[in-house]
Amino acid sequence: MTTSEPTTSNASDAQAVTGERADLLEALAKQRHFLRFTTRDLTDEQAGRRTTASELCLGGLIKHVTAVERNWGDFILKGPSAMGDFTAMTEEDWARRADEFRMLPGETLAGVLADYAEVASRTDELVAGLSDLGAAWPLPKAPWFEADAQWSARRVLMHIVAETAQHAGHADIIRESLDGAKSMG
Repeated sequence: MTTSEPTTSNASDAQAVTGERADLLEALAKQRHFLRFTTRDLTDEQAGRRTTASELCLGGLIKHVTAVERNWGDFILKGPSAMGDFTAMTEEDWARRADEFRMLPGETLAGVLADYAEVASRTDELVAGLSDLGAAWPLPKAPWFEADAQWSARRVLMHIVAETAQHAGHADIIRESLDGAKSMG
């Protein structure tokens, strides 16, 4: 795979998306739905409540998935510089990152969901307009990435789908622990 800078076309009608792009968008939409669905009928306080041994809460999970999707979208367009060097992060940087897993004072579930919807729309437009899903960049420096690896836009999008699905499952457990509600069944 070669490193090439992705470009976007003027694909303004997302309904015109077909084939692989439509499949990616459909898979991502399904997982986004399941994640958002776990927050139905909740108050801000409930969305911020921890219900398991984990630090995770529903609002925090949505904030995290929003940040992940935003960062990977930036990566598709700008490469590793958009994400920074994770090996150089300070304790303060890690503390800020941990804040994306919880609802902070003044944050609302409606605000978190609106931010997620905005990022989702941006990603959908990116997928529809990207000239080449095979365009790749080197991954940013991080202890969890293989050194010298590259990911294509396609690989990044599959990662976003997988990350969203994983956290939708976490959210379902948190919601069931909160009040017995389930996404399915």
